Amino acid sequence: MRTLMYMLTALAVIGLAFWAYRENYKTQAALDELQTLQRQIGQSHARLNMLRAEWAYLNRPDRLRELADINFDRLGLLPLRADQFGRVDEVAFPPPAPLPITDPVEVMNRGQSGETDP
Repeated sequence: MRTLMYMLTALAVIGLAFWAYRENYKTQAALDELQTLQRQIGQSHARLNMLRAEWAYLNRPDRLRELADINFDRLGLLPLRADQFGRVDEVAFPPPAPLPITDPVEVMNRGQSGETDP
């Protein structure tokens, strides 16, 4: 009986060692993937910052004004004036939705035969 217990204990130890070995490699693979993702996130942040700086550079008012002047013949862009804006009372708003019926009143009572009751 002792031999059987020793064998079962040895098998359990071998099984747990195999499980720990596999979990160790899974953990290392997950950590490697985590480092890769963090590196990609850092690169994406750097790219995003560069794109924001580029966008700010390209949208400078003096540059846009110069482009509008250069391409005036094709685009016909003019500066906005105050008289080009409308007033709020000139805006056509949609008509209000009809109110829901909350307490309906029955005006005609019909019986089973389809005739009205007196």
